[in-house]
Amino acid sequence: MIAAEIMTTPVVTVTPDTSANRIARLLLENHVSAMPVVDPGGALVGIVSEGDLLRRDESGRAARRAWWLEMLAEGEALSKEYVAQLRTKDQLAKEIMSSPVITVTETTDVTELARLFSSYRIKRVPVLRDGRIVGIISRVDLLRTFDKDESDAETQARSGILHPIDALISLEERLKKVRHRDAVAAADDRPAEVNGDTFDVKHFRAIVADSRHEEELRRAEAQRSEAAARRRTVEQLIDHHIGDETWRNLMQKAREAAQHGQKEFMLLRFPHDLCSDGGRAINVPEPDWPKTLRGEAAEIYLRWEHQLKQRGFRLGARVLEFPGGFPGDVGLFLIWGQ
Repeated sequence: MIAAEIMTTPVVTVTPDTSANRIARLLLENHVSAMPVVDPGGALVGIVSEGDLLRRDESGRAARRAWWLEMLAEGEALSKEYVAQLRTKDQLAKEIMSSPVITVTETTDVTELARLFSSYRIKRVPVLRDGRIVGIISRVDLLRTFDKDESDAETQARSGILHPIDALISLEERLKKVRHRDAVAAADDRPAEVNGDTFDVKHFRAIVADSRHEEELRRAEAQRSEAAARRRTVEQLIDHHIGDETWRNLMQKAREAAQHGQKEFMLLRFPHDLCSDGGRAINVPEPDWPKTLRGEAAEIYLRWEHQLKQRGFRLGARVLEFPGGFPGDVGLFLIWGQ
């Protein structure tokens, strides 16, 4: 079975500026224990769970937390008493959300899902399609798949959204038809050739125009190919997850880099599109750039945070190239030098 067969959909989301009180009410009304946070463009930037709401105000609540937690068993609705406790010192989603977030695609296998839940000790994973959230899977959803005697063969119909690359291809096809129509219409106006040669100025100008059109078509085709390749890479990086063996290999390569006198090692090179903001926060840079990481980059960040940060290693990110003056690929670096 794959993620698309067990995910919960549609997903109720909130924005970074949604208040904690509003989130608590939405959790209660929708009988869920967490909500993804998406930016105005629909990109996933974080997730707010009941645990994040509990941690937002630690002072004076330690004594009451025990009975709160008893009521807040995973997957159960929040109680009205709990919501009432959240009415003081309200905060925004962007201040309390967890990020970056481990994500999967619709084709991720349930065995890989089980490994992610175990490796990262998480309770849920959002499911992305073209960078947008289309579902969410909780530990309960995953456990149900192992309890079934047989899988459900039906798949839910989903409405298709025209991707920008497909839209560009469609536009280019229309332009070709218009140019062909104009060429046919102008054929009668072209001067007759004499001995196979035409030296009419109008004809020469038409040749120049045709050459420019061909160059435009070649550039458009190159841009489509590059964008499609970048999209495939992003999808692969979202659906590819860092296993323990891969992580050990990266650490070994980092050690070898240090042995050769290097002060840092690039753990991952990825398209700027993998970031929820297209790499803007990394390029500026902004302190909260890690929150924009997705897919494999987010997993590397979390492994660094859990295993290497306390040992003195730093993690940095920077744009590696600027094709056409715009951010290109981004590098994620493990740093130990001064």
